[in-house]
Parts: sequence; structure tokens; C-alpha cells
Amino acid sequence: MYAKLLVGTMLAVALALTGATAVRSEPTSLSTTVVKVKAKDFVFVLSRKSAPHGKVKFVITNPSPAVHDFAIAGHKSKPVQPGKSTTLVVTLTKGRHPYKCTVDSHARLGMKGVFVAK
Repeated sequence: MYAKLLVGTMLAVALALTGATAVRSEPTSLSTTVVKVKAKDFVFVLSRKSAPHGKVKFVITNPSPAVHDFAIAGHKSKPVQPGKSTTLVVTLTKGRHPYKCTVDSHARLGMKGVFVAK
């Protein structure tokens, strides 16, 4: 412990003698875009169809009587039971990202689309 105190004091003295100041770097927090997804039979309704690239939090609700999920960019939510909700957080690169419901033939029936990360 004495050694740490001595090193810290020596660093402070060296900075003072050279006129330099110590700059503490703190990590910057990246913002997360929230997109609400309503999984109806047999269509998704998104609160927005595009967002800045980066971290996107999809909040999936299921008001329909069937179980659904939400898959995008190689990630898939857990199954969402009727009347329930879940979240899926993904980091999207710039570009077009197809999404779909992977339950049975739901995508073929219309539960699919494309989300754009700008």
C-alpha cells in the first residue's frame, strides 16, 4: 500500500513539474434505440422501421392468441405467449436487416419485414 501511495505522489509531482495535467478517461455510454414490436396474427407492427446503427432494444408484445417470436440479425427472442411481452437487444450494423417470426409458417403468412439501420 505504501508503494502505491509513493508512486501516486511521484506521478503527481512529475505532472506538476512539467505543467501537464492528468486526464481521466471515462467510458462513453452508447445510446440504445427502443423499437416496440406488436406481434399480431400474422403481421408485425413496429413503432419505427429504421434507427441509427448500433444497439437496438426490441420490445415485443403479443396481443394475439398464438405464440410468436422475433428474429433479426442472427438473434431470436424467446417465444412470446399470448398477452405477454419480452425484449431482444441486438447490435445492428448499417444496412437492411430482415426480420421474421420463426414459429411454424408465420413468416410465410406475413410475419416478416426489413428493418433499416442507418
